[in-house]
Amino acid sequence: MRAVTVSDYGASPVVMDLLIPVAGPGQIRIKLAAAGMNPMDASLASGEWRPAPATFPMVLGVDGAGTVDSLGEGVTRFSLGERIFGQLLLAPIGSTGTYAEYVAVTAEAPLAAVPKGLDLIEAAAVPTVGGTGLTLVESLEPLEDKTVLVVGAGGGVGSFATQFAVIAGARVIANVRAPDEERVRSYGVAETVDHNTVPLAEAVRRAHPDGIDVLIDLASDAESFASLASLVRPGGAAVSTRYVADTRALSASGVRGVNFVLRQTSEVLERVAGDLIDGRIVPPPVTRIALDEVPAAMGSRSHRHHDVKTVIVL
Repeated sequence: MRAVTVSDYGASPVVMDLLIPVAGPGQIRIKLAAAGMNPMDASLASGEWRPAPATFPMVLGVDGAGTVDSLGEGVTRFSLGERIFGQLLLAPIGSTGTYAEYVAVTAEAPLAAVPKGLDLIEAAAVPTVGGTGLTLVESLEPLEDKTVLVVGAGGGVGSFATQFAVIAGARVIANVRAPDEERVRSYGVAETVDHNTVPLAEAVRRAHPDGIDVLIDLASDAESFASLASLVRPGGAAVSTRYVADTRALSASGVRGVNFVLRQTSEVLERVAGDLIDGRIVPPPVTRIALDEVPAAMGSRSHRHHDVKTVIVL
């Protein structure tokens, strides 16, 4: 099979031929139709983030969708031909990568059936960003009538978090680039701010001199996060998905600081997919690329910054 791999931490990604994996006892093999790309994939490949031991060559990617084409001994959870999707961030990292034509994985992994009406390309785009958006917002509820600033609202996680926050009744201020403003406004946000035209903290402080209730920051470094967190009123919360929240300092000022980590489950996947099918939320725009385009895409800063969600079609 063809897959995108790195030979060691920090090595350049390449497309190479590997043996098709075999589904062992308790495993299923998925013939992947699509794989979602996430910023974490590059962090795992570089070694910047090492949540678990890795194996090399490391097959990249954690999000994918496809069809079950082989069942290992003892598997009853899924059936042959079933369409499934999930997040396969499993140890050793690289052993269940989704930038590949096939993957063999335990049937107990965070996987769920793809509901009728959701295609496999859309399903592959959902696991990490949709799951993060849903569970992050739920961790902050109740949000009804609260003022919530979402930094990076136009991105993959931001698109889902913004919609779920609006559904929860929040008055959302969306930090979003001009090209994404119309789309994000369609989610029902109360305000938008483009930090490329005005300093974000200054604009929010001017519009909300009494402060905000919640900061959901999906993009800032430690210094920028601290500046934005100063806008949060005592009793509020400031959340970072980049692990830069100084929780002790925030607590001293009466603010709950959170470095958010997704705990992915099959139930979360099912709920996000159900909300998409029901029309409660809409998926972000998807750019489709081929497997051979992945190495160049991973090295392109402009690609990472300007595409909301990229899916590899296998």
